[in-house]
Amino acid sequence: MVSSKLRRTLINNAKDALTNAYAPYSGIRVGAALLDEQGRIFKGCNIENSSFGLTICAERVGVFNAIVNGSKRFKALCVVVEGNLKPTPCGACRQVLAEFSQELEIIEVNTSGYESETTLRELLPDAFTLERKGGGQNKKPQK
Repeated sequence: MVSSKLRRTLINNAKDALTNAYAPYSGIRVGAALLDEQGRIFKGCNIENSSFGLTICAERVGVFNAIVNGSKRFKALCVVVEGNLKPTPCGACRQVLAEFSQELEIIEVNTSGYESETTLRELLPDAFTLERKGGGQNKKPQK
């Protein structure tokens, strides 16, 4: 579990990322801040597209930002949603996060005052992994 000071830093970074969200279709802006094992923070925001299937969530933008910058080992994620919706990573984001850390701490916040903590394992207890698939080449990608 991250310290209360680091928790607040993650929340502030996710709120900052939320301000850059591009959400003209849903009107729901989301920000994320991903903490790696070295203490670096990578931000992401949701980016919608008129071809809705091409929309990408804040959490995955954060992960991809981290990977572009050479980080693949994560400790905590903060997701902030504008308004009073319950903030939680979608199924696709959960699966992408599970590729890198099933023990990830997740801090869920909205701008109306809701705050909660959970883990990725609690949100996705049976994540698909190459180890679970069986057969074929069961090599996990290098980290």
